Formats: sequence, structure tokens, C-alpha cells
Amino acid sequence: MTTNKLFSSAMRTIGVFFVMAVCSLHANAQFLRTSYFMEGTHYRQQLNPALAPTKGYITFPVLGSFNATVGSTSFGYQDIMDIIDDGGTFYTNPDFLGRLKDNNKLNVNLSTDIISAGWYKGHNFWSFNVGLRTDIGANLTRNMFTFLNEMETLEDNWRNSAYDISGQQLNIQAYTEVGLGLSRQINDRLTVGARVKALLGIGNLELKLNNIAMSANLPSDARIAQLQDEDYLRTADLGALRNEINNYHANLVVGAELKSSFKGLNLVESEGDNGNRYIDDFEFEAGDLGIAGWGLGFDLGASYKIWDNLTVSASVLDLGFLSWKKSATQVATANSTGIDIQGSTYANMIDVSKPNSVIDAANALNNDANQYMDRVTGGDVLDYEMLELRKDENASESRKSRLASTIVVGAEYGFFNNTLAVGVLSTTRFVQPKALTELTFSANYRPKSWFNLALSYSALQSAGKSFGLGVKLGALFIGTDYMFLGKNSKSVNGFLGISIPLGGKKI
Repeated sequence: MTTNKLFSSAMRTIGVFFVMAVCSLHANAQFLRTSYFMEGTHYRQQLNPALAPTKGYITFPVLGSFNATVGSTSFGYQDIMDIIDDGGTFYTNPDFLGRLKDNNKLNVNLSTDIISAGWYKGHNFWSFNVGLRTDIGANLTRNMFTFLNEMETLEDNWRNSAYDISGQQLNIQAYTEVGLGLSRQINDRLTVGARVKALLGIGNLELKLNNIAMSANLPSDARIAQLQDEDYLRTADLGALRNEINNYHANLVVGAELKSSFKGLNLVESEGDNGNRYIDDFEFEAGDLGIAGWGLGFDLGASYKIWDNLTVSASVLDLGFLSWKKSATQVATANSTGIDIQGSTYANMIDVSKPNSVIDAANALNNDANQYMDRVTGGDVLDYEMLELRKDENASESRKSRLASTIVVGAEYGFFNNTLAVGVLSTTRFVQPKALTELTFSANYRPKSWFNLALSYSALQSAGKSFGLGVKLGALFIGTDYMFLGKNSKSVNGFLGISIPLGGKKI
């Protein structure tokens, strides 16, 4: 059996956008938690616009602020790569199945600034950036993998089984950001900051498999052969056979919705067996990329020094929306009974005085059962042809999507004239399909503006099995919140920044 086609297409779509994001530098895990308490870095302003660095800066184009994160509630790094590559039969591995939850979240986030700069003017710190952002999120249910596994490993399981594999979801959002920020020191204790961002939408896609359920009670090949055997039928109780056939059934119900606002992403249609046209593939044309929408976003933050050594801070990031053009939007839906085999259809064909009528009924049942088998065991249970996703030509509509807002709360305590500090940071990011919360503890050494070092431990998303590191050495900054510790790492990320100091020290 080949792996499910729509499932693999959705995963390939993740892979396509992952590659597109890396190669074209469209991106969005736009902050590094480990940098939050590193006073010599300007990257912490991505988490709180009030936290101005010790000096102004201008970043190296494109590579001045690049961040990539891959994370999951259940999957290890190698699991994620297997799913994206869709190679082999990883879902038959008992260890893989044992790691699954009922709902398994997968997020891929990337970001870069094409260019950014910041400078002091009096007590104000101004910043400007042009960046590219991408968020990819998916929800994959345990039932999906159980179904794939059992259809692969249990012979003829399709004949007598029931599965509900609803709830799969894929979300993609990509946009360009042009931001202007201001941080102002109100007094010796309070600093506030804000950033306004004009957004140019590259694309948004939502795929939801809301209802996919199947159940079957069908005869074996051997039983069908008996029902087609004239010698057997001469002595059989035809009334009993009719009752038997009346109890057979196979049902497949599908409901799905696809909304795409992406210039360059085409929904390819082909003609189905019934003469209707259905979507059977995604086709991406990089040369057709363009602006598919627009939007507006805001970041707000504050920092307050309670004591000389104790500072608390908070921010709200990405308050805003994107509005997608009608001309760039495509909608497709599927709400139908894909297969509905009722035993009564074939039982009604039987005349108890005519044995050959049983043969006719068995032949009809067998033909329809084979169609059901092709859908279920041929890797087509979630195939476009089964879903019958139909493009709605009259549903061209403008759409709106919210940004992945983030709430940030932090506290730090400094030692030795603030050269050393320990801090705790809470972040909650409202990505799709479910918000991600993280609690990060860090220790920071910041003797000079050109040299900062931080070690961090993020307890939740990595299941407590990773640590972070941030190093600023002159113009170079590298960091990670989730160090890669092998193929079972649930969250992995990396940050690279190159910037040139601008102006004098903070007043």
C-alpha cells in the first residue's frame, strides 16, 4: 500500500513551503527567548519593543536576523522529517505510534529581516525593519496513523472495520513586514515601547478535514466465490443468503474545506469517474508570486525597575490582521457521502426461487466492494478523488486572518552591578491550530556591549529535554532556545544575526 495521497500532499505542501521559506527567506519564529535578558543585543526588541539595546545598529542584509524553529507536541525531529519526506512506512513503527497523542501538533516557523536598523536620539530609541515571516501549523490525529498502520499491516482489515480520522488540519501564513519602532525611557524606572507594522500578504492557506469516517462489514473473497458457485447455490437456503447479504454494508463519509489566498498556488482539477471536475493536486508557480493581501500590526511593551536589581517587563506582540484579496482567493469544499453500500440493495435483487439471482447480487456487491477497497487500501482514503473537493467558482471572496499574537512576561534579577543576571520568561503564542506556551529560565553574563553570553532552559515545548544558548561576540550573534540533541528532539531552532554597531553608547 502507498501512503495516503492527500496526507502526503499536505505534508509535501509543508515541505514545499519550508523549502520556499528557506530559499526565498520568507519567515516567522521572529524571536529568540534566550536573547531576552541580553542587554547588549537588539534582537530582544523582537520580544519587547521597550527593551532598547546599549548601542544603535544596522544589520547585515538578509542574514542580519534569521531564525528557524521546528517543533511538535509529540513528534521527534526525525519523525517530522519522515512525515515531510513521506518516505517508507514510518507509521508502522511501534515506537512511533507509542509517542503519539490523540492530537499531535506540528509547527514550522521562520523569519528574517531583509534589513533593519536602530539608533538613539536623546532618550528615544528608534528602529526600522523590513522582514519576511512564515508560520506553518498542522494538527494530525492519532487515529490517522492508527488507520494507516492497520491498513498496512492487517490483511483484509478493510472488510470489517470502523475508523474516524476527522480533525486533520493545515495552516500556512506568509507575509512581508515593514516596521517602525520607538522605545522611550520615561524615567529612571519606567521604559515603554511600541512598533507599528505595515504588512504585505504573500499568502494564507487553510485546509481542514472536518469529517472523514468509514465503517464496513463485507464478505471475504472466499465467501463471494461461494455466492457465485452454482453448485453451492443449488442446495443453499436462498432466504438465509438474502438475509446475510442484507446485513452487509460499507460507508465512507467525507467533509473537507480548503481556502487559499496565495498568488502562485494553483488548485489543479481533473475529471472524475462521474464526469465532475475535482481538485487532484496543488501546483506551485514561484514565478507567479505576488502581493495577495495587506494588513496592519502592532507591538506594545514596557519595562519597570522595581528595585535597582529587580526588573519586570511585559509585552503584547503582533496585534493585527491580514486582509486577502478576492482575486487571489480560491475556495474548495467537499460535503458528501463518498461511498454508501447498503446490503438491502443487493438483497432486493434476490428471488429465492432463482439461484442465479444470488450470483447477480453477489457480482454487484463484489464490484462495489472492490471500489470501496480501492479507496481504503490503495492509499486513497484521503485522496482528492475520494474527497471530491470541488472548486467553487462563485465563492471568490475577500478573507481576513489574524496574526499569531504573543503575550510575553519577564522578570530578572541582577548581580555585581548588573554584570550577571538570572531571569524567567513566559511566552504564549497564539499560532494555529493551537496556542504554544513556554516557560524559560536563563542565566546571563553581560560584561560588555560587544560580549554577552546566556544559557537558558525552556521547560515545556521540548518536554524539558533541551537547553538554549546565546552568544554575542562583536558583530556576530548566534543562539538557540532548543539545542538539537538527536533525532528524538521535539523542538529545534537556530538564530543567526550579523549587525554593525551604530553610534555611541546608551545615555
